[in-house]
Amino acid sequence: MSDRSRKGPLDTSGIDRIIGYRLRRAQAYVFQEFKTHFDPLGLTPADYSTLVLIGDNPGRRPSELAEALGIQRANFVPLVAGLEAREWLERRKSTSDGRSFSLHLTELGQQVRQRADQVQARFEQKCIAELGGEVGRDELLNLLGRFRG
Repeated sequence: MSDRSRKGPLDTSGIDRIIGYRLRRAQAYVFQEFKTHFDPLGLTPADYSTLVLIGDNPGRRPSELAEALGIQRANFVPLVAGLEAREWLERRKSTSDGRSFSLHLTELGQQVRQRADQVQARFEQKCIAELGGEVGRDELLNLLGRFRG
């Protein structure tokens, strides 16, 4: 019997208990769901996370924000440029160091963030329901938090 003629369900038992595999599958699912919810706003996960972080921390340097997001500075620069081109954020000269600049949401950026926060709240409720409620969410977040080091 050739390999192509095998029938029946695929045996995934060898990979189903691998943490990295399950995390990657969960991430792929969540990102696809995120895309479904956020495409009408034209936001990627990185865009939304950046808007939230800047909105919650106006006036911070890009290097601080990139580090908090786990994004290399070289990758953060085009992300910021894209949000700036959409007039959602602006760079301002730092008051403490004239050689650097700080990031701030524009009025339009604040409006986009508010709409996105509403979408995120609905998306979050869907995820919580799939985890069996807030207890499941809290357990998952606690476990994932252990990977931060």
